Amino acid sequence: MTLAMEKEVEVSFDFEYEKLAKEVIAYSLDFERFPYEAEVCLTLTDDASIREVNRSFRGVDRPTDVLSFPMLTLSAPGDFSGMESAPGDNFNPETGEALLGDIVLSVPRIFEQAKRYGHSARREYAFLIVHSVLHLLGYDHMTESDAALMENKQEQILKSMGILRTQEGE
Repeated sequence: MTLAMEKEVEVSFDFEYEKLAKEVIAYSLDFERFPYEAEVCLTLTDDASIREVNRSFRGVDRPTDVLSFPMLTLSAPGDFSGMESAPGDNFNPETGEALLGDIVLSVPRIFEQAKRYGHSARREYAFLIVHSVLHLLGYDHMTESDAALMENKQEQILKSMGILRTQEGE
């Protein structure tokens, strides 16, 4: 797996954030039985920048914690069966890796939400990456049943990795 990481802000996490991102993405892909090597771009930014991206791409004029920009052409969430029928759209021609998409995270939001929810910044960072990877694989939370499915997958992945809401396991 290739992780292209861009830091637009000073990052002061007390954990190895690039290593954790790779582990969480790889584990999420394995959990979903993604059959290809993948390429993901992760940008760490601030509230002002993520607000601008949110406004430009979603028409929502406010900051958010994470934005996901899927690049795969899938017939259904988690269905990778037709990916090879559109190889130019789904795979990097130079590396052969599947082009999963882009993840944009607001570093200030990670700290703010970790405090609000009573867990570590490490857990919040991992949660937002899992959430985003599931979006890159076609999942969403627009309906109650879709949200329940996505939430269940998120919790299963994080629990399996030992990344819990409490400080336990961290």
